[in-house]
Amino acid sequence: MSQQPLLTLLSDFGDRDVYVGVMKGVIAQIHPLIRVVDLTHQIPPQNIAAARFCLMNAYPYFPVGTVHLAVVDPGVGSRRKAIAIELAQGFLVGPDNGIFSGVLSQNLAIAAVELTNLNYWRTPQPSGTFHGRDIFAPVAAHLASGVSLQQLGEKIEIATLVNLDIGRCQQTTTGLTGCIQYIDHFGNLVTNIPGSAVEGKTWCVQVSGLRIPGCETYSDVQIGEVIALVGSHGWVEIAINSQNAQIELQLNWQDAVEVIRELKINN
Repeated sequence: MSQQPLLTLLSDFGDRDVYVGVMKGVIAQIHPLIRVVDLTHQIPPQNIAAARFCLMNAYPYFPVGTVHLAVVDPGVGSRRKAIAIELAQGFLVGPDNGIFSGVLSQNLAIAAVELTNLNYWRTPQPSGTFHGRDIFAPVAAHLASGVSLQQLGEKIEIATLVNLDIGRCQQTTTGLTGCIQYIDHFGNLVTNIPGSAVEGKTWCVQVSGLRIPGCETYSDVQIGEVIALVGSHGWVEIAINSQNAQIELQLNWQDAVEVIRELKINN
């Protein structure tokens, strides 16, 4: 027996309105046996950077062939492209606004198309404000049902896809500089500095006049104390044990961060 197709959903639609349910209804009309996994619908409104980060970190945990539908689309109805991308592990469907640039920074794309074949849209006259319903959901469902990428539209060069600039991580004489690329539900401040950069070293984070020691777990400091560590996502983050670091430290997206590191000395 063939395995049921798998499709993930990510959006900034929240759970107050019917938008997510409507997309699921469209998917079910095309293939009622598709398994749908909600990654999150609590992306801050129009925050493409947050969507980029969340999708990038969820992507490796799904089986080959999974279709990932992501809709955080402040440019909906404009001239921005609607796209689908094929990778070795699966497919990405959504707006060409940089939302997929995190996944593409870690995984090689095989091919990409602009979604110009109206036969795979819900309607040839889509709403100017809800492409998630009228274009992306039906296309994702058709992909999950076995329709090839090439049938969905016109080929576009992968190099032309929008790359979201979240700030660069750069080497310095004492470590690295970067920025805050994501803030999670707990208020933890996730930087764009990879955890591999501090592996095997003693290190600290310098931000907004504070010098924060690098540790391994939240409980390495007392409740209410600031700590830097490598999170489960693999990036250096700043946290406060049992408190909200964003609120307490008054830091935000894109704020500059520096990691200072030294070789660990074994006695």
